[in-house]
Amino acid sequence: MIGRLNHVAIAVPDLEAAIDQYKTALGAQVGPPQDEPDHGVTVVFITLPNTKIELLYPLGDASPITGFLEKNPSGGIHHMCYEVDDILKARDQLQAQGARVLGTGDPKIGAHGKPVLFLHPKDFQGCLIELEEV
Repeated sequence: MIGRLNHVAIAVPDLEAAIDQYKTALGAQVGPPQDEPDHGVTVVFITLPNTKIELLYPLGDASPITGFLEKNPSGGIHHMCYEVDDILKARDQLQAQGARVLGTGDPKIGAHGKPVLFLHPKDFQGCLIELEEV
């Protein structure tokens, strides 16, 4: 069902410092900050030869990243995103197996302009999973 790893998302308490670290210390190709109001985050994608890193920073008071950073003040891995060919088929198959989809269960448009869903971390060894249709 799942395809390639699309990205690993890291919540960061200081977006500018994180951008600078990836550019300067690691010499990575870092994209521009992109506000995603529907998800309550500002994202920055770092392109690697085989996948991407997504830096997440809170956007607005209701951001889900705020709570994560309160529990993890230094930041940390927030979720992993896997590609799927058909997000509705993947959702239905996972729900039939007992996996919980967060929110309404309906896909939202993600930072890449494609449908995404999130799966409950308690159903996947403590890891929040994002599925993105490609």
